Amino acid sequence: MRLHWHRRDLRLADNRGLADAPERPVGVFVFDEAVLEHAGASRVAFLLDAVGALRAAYRERGSELLVRAGDPASVVPNLAADLGAEFVSWNRDYSGLASERDERVDDALENVDATPQKFHDAVCHEPGSITTNAGDPYSVFTYFGRKWRDREKDDPRRIPETAPAADLGVAPGAIPTLSDLGFDAPAAEVPAAGTDVARTLLESFLDDDVYRYEESRDYPAEECTSRLSVHLKFGTIGIREVDKRVRDALESASGERRESVAEFRSQLAWREFYTHVLYFNPDVVTTNYTSYENPIEWENDDDLLAAWKRGETGYPIVDAGMRQLRAEGFMHNRVRMIVASFLTKDLLIDWRHGYEHFRDLLVDHDTANDNGGWQWAASTGTDSQPYFRIFNPMTQGERYDPDAAYIREYVPELEGVDPDVVHSWHELTPTERANAAPEYPEPVVEHSERREQALSMFERARGESD
Repeated sequence: MRLHWHRRDLRLADNRGLADAPERPVGVFVFDEAVLEHAGASRVAFLLDAVGALRAAYRERGSELLVRAGDPASVVPNLAADLGAEFVSWNRDYSGLASERDERVDDALENVDATPQKFHDAVCHEPGSITTNAGDPYSVFTYFGRKWRDREKDDPRRIPETAPAADLGVAPGAIPTLSDLGFDAPAAEVPAAGTDVARTLLESFLDDDVYRYEESRDYPAEECTSRLSVHLKFGTIGIREVDKRVRDALESASGERRESVAEFRSQLAWREFYTHVLYFNPDVVTTNYTSYENPIEWENDDDLLAAWKRGETGYPIVDAGMRQLRAEGFMHNRVRMIVASFLTKDLLIDWRHGYEHFRDLLVDHDTANDNGGWQWAASTGTDSQPYFRIFNPMTQGERYDPDAAYIREYVPELEGVDPDVVHSWHELTPTERANAAPEYPEPVVEHSERREQALSMFERARGESD
């Protein structure tokens, strides 16, 4: 018998660890307290739903998903011993903490004579397989992306035969509630989990939106996104399955439609690029990827940080994004870049504060992708936005939400306000603001002034000024 330890692969289909190892598997999911310490209520709620959907899929096949809680280094070997499992398989994770955990489980399995079997599943190409000509990992996406695009991909994996539940002889274990795990009900509306849900989203996206993705993806009111990020994060759908379907769409399209599909596929490559970066640079979660000659002198004003978190900065596109995050546990990608730039370049607050807030509230939080995005915006990461290119939040709002439809959806104080007024909010007099939207705050900072301060801050860090 083989025990398969599910982590970020909460599915049966296209699961390399399940399909590629010998012996019929029985699955287990362990609620790891060390992981839950870094999780928010919305993400745990999605996780619980995904575990429930996975258990149902096992049971449909006459098998079982065992559920346990505790330290995997104790739980997994003990369960393997109880089952008499010869093998324990799992799919690799790529953060430093995950690697350390997996090494402890690996060592503990020696004591119960169970052989570990580890697989690369969450990415098409494992870290170290796409490198420079000198054999080094890439720090620039462009070159990585070209090789990723042209490298042959594996086909999706079949669903294996699973071990009959009647043969197990151990209790399946109950799926805990949020309260059991120490979480209150999330404030956000959490999307449904499971492979069926993910496949429905994928089908819907490939029916239409993928062919207008290139021209519409930056406009949050148009909702031209796949919403697959949370499913790829938790592995309720496999990356090979998604990429195969996208490649099929690419091959059948031409002209602008083909370019649009290719643009979406490049986002899959970006996801993988940041995973490789994290694998080779585990400290990047808490430290700058790019070194400056001097420390960056972040101001870290607590009141400004609180206003940003509440979505009360007086910059409409920023506030809309932060309120969408609180309401849905999600934020449109263009808006993620805008709010991150605003925090680091207008409020002069360390990117780590923003990363932690996103980690707490995002349902689709992914360590590699979120860290890569935040450090890009802060001009401290790989392929970073140059420090002297600073988003103007008002220009960004006017360009990507010209009718203020997205803004007014999440900022009800601006409901019915003319878009021109919304996009010129920073230029209005106090009387004009009071007449237009008396409940909406005035800007907490002046963008042009803060831009100059940001430039000076980074020039000092670079050793270019006193």
